[in-house]
Amino acid sequence: MVELLKNRTKKIGLEVIKLVDELPSKPSAWAVAKQIIRSSTSIGANYRAACRAKSSADFIYKLKIVEEEADETQYWLEVLEESNLIQSNRIIQLKKEVNEVVSIVVASIKTVRENENNKSKNRKS
Repeated sequence: MVELLKNRTKKIGLEVIKLVDELPSKPSAWAVAKQIIRSSTSIGANYRAACRAKSSADFIYKLKIVEEEADETQYWLEVLEESNLIQSNRIIQLKKEVNEVVSIVVASIKTVRENENNKSKNRKS
């Protein structure tokens, strides 16, 4: 699962890079392009960092960054779509993938927190 998610998060960044190359050559597109490349490539980079976390707290902290960057990427995809800089049908699958990654990350954070709470309760018993 870890390797699969590493690949999925990296692929989001790669897909966004390809998408940006399709944008029209105008200042508004350049501004959004810089933002979405930064946030989308950060998803994979920060997920890799999370995989190397030194503790559960560190893991959760880094996964929260992944969640934030993925949410920001969703925002920029919406901006591209709503500003008509890109056709909606071009980004349907990418939006779906980013949303799935957000869901997985949020569920992972919840699971780790629950596991930590259970460990705490067991130690007190």
